[in-house]
Amino acid sequence: MPITMTESAARHVQKSLSKRGKGVGLRLAVKTSGCSGLSYAIEFADETAPEDIRFESHGMQLLVDAKSLPFLDGTELDFVKEGLNEGFKFNNPNSKAECGCGESFAV
Repeated sequence: MPITMTESAARHVQKSLSKRGKGVGLRLAVKTSGCSGLSYAIEFADETAPEDIRFESHGMQLLVDAKSLPFLDGTELDFVKEGLNEGFKFNNPNSKAECGCGESFAV
């Protein structure tokens, strides 16, 4: 299944890349950490690598490494504003549990 982002997330990434003056998209990964076992890693990608698995959503590229793909398969990345806070939200169908603070998840 593809990894996608909402229009809101794509607009935020596009604005951020424009502000930075460089970049080809967003790199998503999963790393071992947190109280539930796994956490998301997200960063702007300045270039693609041959080993990147590429997805495009609303004109923006999402780059994922092969080890992270099984944990992110089918995920939708959203950008939400809640009160004074704003940030990315992962709608991950593989996540079976999250820690209380929302920083990590388990599959």
